[in-house]
Amino acid sequence: MLMKWYGHAAFGLFPDSGPSIITDPYTPEGVGYDPIPDTADVVLISSDDDDAHCRADLIPGDPHVINALTVAQSGGISNWETFQVKAIEAAEWDHHPEHAVPGQNGMYRFELDGIRFAHMGDVGNPLSVEQMDFYQDVDVLLALAGGYLTIELPDLMKMINRVKPRLIIPMHFRTLTYRPRNTFWIESFLEYFDDSSVSFACSSQAHLTAESLPTSTEVLVMDYYRQP
Repeated sequence: MLMKWYGHAAFGLFPDSGPSIITDPYTPEGVGYDPIPDTADVVLISSDDDDAHCRADLIPGDPHVINALTVAQSGGISNWETFQVKAIEAAEWDHHPEHAVPGQNGMYRFELDGIRFAHMGDVGNPLSVEQMDFYQDVDVLLALAGGYLTIELPDLMKMINRVKPRLIIPMHFRTLTYRPRNTFWIESFLEYFDDSSVSFACSSQAHLTAESLPTSTEVLVMDYYRQP
């Protein structure tokens, strides 16, 4: 499987078999990252009212769009052809400076090429036991690693230590392009891990297989996509 990080919470997953996926596409002008150039069979969004997480309309082609919040509010499971998504409801940070009422969103999980992925959406508060249990048996966690505006890092680590994903790929942290005041650089998240468990892709792309995943929790830091 080829995996790409476009920036923020947007990833492209292009498996050897099964549908191609893009997660949480953003408005480039809002977050600073380049437009997403790829199309996909399915676009997953964590909400329908947050321009940093819901811009399926900017993805080229005519992908099938699945709103994880709608899935979470409609039984928690959605199927499209052979592809299944599970979702659970979440909320933005209670003190979000841009919203009088924290926006609802969905955290979601799915399987491709025998790898169980989970995306944390835009959750901003400590996770309930039910929400933490949602991540049980996940292989690859796409984790909100920037602190401010999203889940605090100690609360994130409580879930990680409980469910022990095999690979963590950080997202939504401060970069030279995306730099909201008070959002953490990636080093703040990496302080929770031994150096031996952290690697750097030094690229916006990585190749994953079920067989190559680590047996205990490791972190892979990806670079974000830039237009050539």
